[in-house]
Amino acid sequence: MSIAVLYGSSRINGNTEVLTEHVVKDLHVKKIFLKDYQINDIIDQRHEENGFDSVDDDYDQLIDAVLESDVLIFATPIYWYGMSGIMKSFIDRWSQTVRDKRYPEFKSKMAKKAAYVIAVGGDEPKTKGLPLIQQFSYICHFIGLDFQGYILGEGVKPNDILKDEEALMKALNLRETLTE
Repeated sequence: MSIAVLYGSSRINGNTEVLTEHVVKDLHVKKIFLKDYQINDIIDQRHEENGFDSVDDDYDQLIDAVLESDVLIFATPIYWYGMSGIMKSFIDRWSQTVRDKRYPEFKSKMAKKAAYVIAVGGDEPKTKGLPLIQQFSYICHFIGLDFQGYILGEGVKPNDILKDEEALMKALNLRETLTE
């Protein structure tokens, strides 16, 4: 089983990354830090006669890595009650990939994958982060991903997540699930 982790934070070693590392510790995973890649915003050309224009950025290599994986972990800080901008830009581009002749089996390949979300934020994230989880659930349902679950953690300042015993326990449980 191959696992890809898509890190959506702009911060190195932020709380979301720290919590996610508790999940993937000692597992063989492909770590993709979205901030390290150029991902241009989508230009919506769904209704254009010729469809989408090709885009000169790093997105294709990222989507290729996603398609090679059996499990996807979306790790994003909760920014303004939603996913990070870079994570959203990456997922928005799926609209283009669904119609891309180079990826004719995109949805059917995505339907063979399991997905998890790990998100950390402040301001009552275990309640106020639920709309983010619902958004991911809808995204997964639309694209065919098998949405398996999520972890919401609380933290604002560096390493605050280490005080969230519930989230750390859920991280250990998810690691066990991924090693079965």
